[in-house]
Amino acid sequence: MASYKMKIAGLERELTLYPVNDELDIAAFIMFSDVEMTVACAQELLKKAPDFDVIVTAEAKGIPLAYEMARQSGKQYVVLRKSVKVYMKNPIEVSVNSITTHDEQKLYLGDEDAEKLRGKRVLIADDVISTGESLLTIEKVVEEAGGTVVGRAAVLAEGEAKDRDDIIYLEPLPLFFK
Repeated sequence: MASYKMKIAGLERELTLYPVNDELDIAAFIMFSDVEMTVACAQELLKKAPDFDVIVTAEAKGIPLAYEMARQSGKQYVVLRKSVKVYMKNPIEVSVNSITTHDEQKLYLGDEDAEKLRGKRVLIADDVISTGESLLTIEKVVEEAGGTVVGRAAVLAEGEAKDRDDIIYLEPLPLFFK
């Protein structure tokens, strides 16, 4: 398989290319099980982050990053879930369309976690920002919960996301057109 080599937070990685459709491939950046990368990226993103109270991410690929950023900063983190769990009371529900997911997905936040965001300065953390659809969905949930988004942080800004001035990221990631 084709791949793309890049340096992220001082570490070199080879990212495998996968087709999104007949005209486009993306380089898959997957932090799961890469502890060294997760720790290094969290450290570098925290250096760039504004003052915040709570970190929010969406299930699932952002979880290791959000956890490590929370561990290093001593702050809490909250995960928006992809399904309603039995312990979630009065969940907030918002829909999302992402470049890496074929169907519309929903994100949920129960009132116990929503309370952790109410009146707080929230930093959104994710592995990759591409079209920004997931980011907008997370922002809607934070606003419905009564939090204020003070920053949007990602390890990589994919495609045109690198040109945004409202996100913090470590490296640009190109799209691969056929």
